Amino acid sequence: MITARFTGKPIASASISGHAGFADYGHDVVCAAVTSAVQLTANGITEVLKAPCQVSVLQDKIVLTLPGNSTREAQAFLEALRLHLTVLSEDYPGTIEVFVSEV
Repeated sequence: MITARFTGKPIASASISGHAGFADYGHDVVCAAVTSAVQLTANGITEVLKAPCQVSVLQDKIVLTLPGNSTREAQAFLEALRLHLTVLSEDYPGTIEVFVSEV
């Protein structure tokens, strides 16, 4: 299962890890959708908005972290990612868990 954790109010960080388990590795449309959404979010913040965002890519995890003085537009990208992953979790039950914490 993919775990997505969003922190802050407004959202200041997103941590996504795991595998959806919808299909075999390399054929999983849920994993592909999540990967694409995370890449779009990171590139939208850093390349389109030219806003600072720490992007940490680990073995099975990616973390996007905005600085304390981030723009409303950058925060909106993370909120859109949260919304998109929530919709995917509803469309493909048992593949994605989305957690939101204000701390």
